[in-house]
Amino acid sequence: MLQSVFAFLFGYVCGAIPFGLVLTRAAGTADLRAIGSGNIGATNVLRTGRKDLAALTLLLDLLKGTVAVLIVAHFAPGTPTLLAALGAFLGHLFPSWLKFRGGKGVATFLGCLLAAAWPAAVVIGIVWLAVAFLTRTSSAAALAASALTPIVLVVIGQTNAALLFGLMAVLLWIKHRANISRLLAGTESRIGTS
Repeated sequence: MLQSVFAFLFGYVCGAIPFGLVLTRAAGTADLRAIGSGNIGATNVLRTGRKDLAALTLLLDLLKGTVAVLIVAHFAPGTPTLLAALGAFLGHLFPSWLKFRGGKGVATFLGCLLAAAWPAAVVIGIVWLAVAFLTRTSSAAALAASALTPIVLVVIGQTNAALLFGLMAVLLWIKHRANISRLLAGTESRIGTS
């Protein structure tokens, strides 16, 4: 029980590191929370005009999920590993030191999946790329990929992980509710446009 609590808290602390905010502040750009969506993720970092910082934010947001899960898996394999994934994801979405206003969780979701079940992460990454190519919208790709994640996990025999990532997918969809409204209205911004 104590192991599980520590795993969750460790994941949360890792996930709550606001790399987008840290990188943009260090670069002297505008306050990330005052532009675009106000989120701390890579998509909003891109709105500062710094593609390099956006790419680095994407990578670090992915890796903080991967690292949290892999470290816990090394010391306490099994259920604590999944709790570390949940903690990292929730930490990114709701960082306590930013008044619980974080990012939308796509990169961290994938990073956690990469560590928990890398074959599923490969499939989901391909789905994301395919949907992004066809629709030219990052949000549609993220929504489709996250919705398929639990199904892929069930197919490869990872039932517990499927339940957890199903819950995480629901939260990811909730965080994307404004994007969903714009997708339905046909006004969602496309990849490569401002």
